[in-house]
Amino acid sequence: MVFPQKIITLFIVSLLSCNAKHTSVTNNTYIIKGRVEKADDKVTLISPGSSVTFAFQGDKCTLNLKAEDTYEHHNYVVVEIDGKYYGRHKIMTTDTPLSFDFKGNKKHTLTLYKATEAANGNVILLSADADLITMKPTAKKKIEFIGDSITCGMGNDLETIPCDAGVWFDQHNAYYAYGPITSRELDADFILNSVSGIGMYRNWNDEHDKEAIMPDVYENLYLNKDTSKPYAFDFNPDVTCIALGTNDFSDGDGKKPRLPFNEEKYVSNYIAFIKTVYKHSPKTHIVLLNSPMVSGAKNETFVKCLNRVKDAFANDKTHKPIQLFTFTSVTPHGCGYHPDIKDHKKMAGQLAPFLKKLL
Repeated sequence: MVFPQKIITLFIVSLLSCNAKHTSVTNNTYIIKGRVEKADDKVTLISPGSSVTFAFQGDKCTLNLKAEDTYEHHNYVVVEIDGKYYGRHKIMTTDTPLSFDFKGNKKHTLTLYKATEAANGNVILLSADADLITMKPTAKKKIEFIGDSITCGMGNDLETIPCDAGVWFDQHNAYYAYGPITSRELDADFILNSVSGIGMYRNWNDEHDKEAIMPDVYENLYLNKDTSKPYAFDFNPDVTCIALGTNDFSDGDGKKPRLPFNEEKYVSNYIAFIKTVYKHSPKTHIVLLNSPMVSGAKNETFVKCLNRVKDAFANDKTHKPIQLFTFTSVTPHGCGYHPDIKDHKKMAGQLAPFLKKLL
């Protein structure tokens, strides 16, 4: 599997205008979800699928977005209005207005999602010029998804750019990854703590020599090695799904030396990582997931390892009993042996009924 892992220092500056008065983005008019950072009267979206939601009244809304970096670079956002998908949009380093027209002077709810992941940089919302309507968050069940590129939605959206064209994140669409799809089906909130190419004890093409693994970055706000900004862990999930192992089992690019899969390292790292999850979310119900992209003898070993991890907590009376969910194999149709949107919907179709019972 191809999981290009690039750490790109990219800052996406977003100016949101809706044809009315200026309103600070840090007030209670906005509902912020996902890994975000509030500072200097702005909100920075970090994790894939992180979002800003607000309500407004009127017949037109224009989103003015701008990508900034040390070189010309683009990124992607998804817009949802009144619960309907309004497309994935490419944002350039020049001003990129996105306008939406409506009939009548009605109330609308708009959500701006980050379609890409933390390694692609940040989406910064500076302000909204609109006659905004105060919204109160709706109490919902919460699901955390911890994973790799599959959880990020890498390579799943081929609508505008085919595989092997453009740059490595041109087909990213976190909105249509299996986690968000599952959450919408269950009317639950979600957070994606996922990084392309990452594993539990080693990565897609690295034996934990130069690159960070998930246990290294999980507690850091930006899902990287930067420990100066810890994550607040204020989501408090009801369920935490962990889908890590695809890259641990990977053979890499076939060029760089790759050691045989180390079952003991994988299991011991997994057990230690679960203890970290419990430290921050003691009331969550953990679900271990295998991967529909891993099959045959590897999947047998995968499931065996997950059962070993589960059994390690068999006598744990403090937390809810760990569950194991195994996907039925899905043939991937996305880029780099990743699932496309239809494949993600199939995965969600399998997972949602299982999580519904837990919720």
